[in-house]
Amino acid sequence: MPTDDTLSDDSYHSLAQRPGFLIRRLHQIHVAMFMEECAEFNITPVQYSVLTVLASMPDIDQVTLGAQIGIDRTTITGVLARLADRGLITRRASAVDRRMRLAAITPEGRKLLRRMDRKAQRAHDRTIAPLPKEERAAFLRSLAHLVDACNDYGRTSLHLP
Repeated sequence: MPTDDTLSDDSYHSLAQRPGFLIRRLHQIHVAMFMEECAEFNITPVQYSVLTVLASMPDIDQVTLGAQIGIDRTTITGVLARLADRGLITRRASAVDRRMRLAAITPEGRKLLRRMDRKAQRAHDRTIAPLPKEERAAFLRSLAHLVDACNDYGRTSLHLP
């Protein structure tokens, strides 16, 4: 019988019943697959998400951009600085509000995004490939539903299309 300061075998095995544990682990696995597929580009999944949003929403302010991918102001600032250093995006002050910073993808960023698309998609496909084909869309809908329903608990709000 376990003491108060030890876990029983049942407690350890219950990790497989904890959504947070499984989601965190699946995220780790997906990031590893993404980095494997996209190693030649030296871009993280978050940076790829930023480039993807900027490709369809040019001259977007940093706060709105962060909300589009669900990351906070401090994190988005660092991500944008690294992308700007590589010449993949530009940042400038807004003409309307000088405190507001706008970001836009550069032609080099668009070119990189196009080169990455197939390999990034392969990482996404590999992540859910173990599921039967007929379950994949339902799984993605369930994930989107959970994210939307629990959105208020995140560090920043996420706006799913």
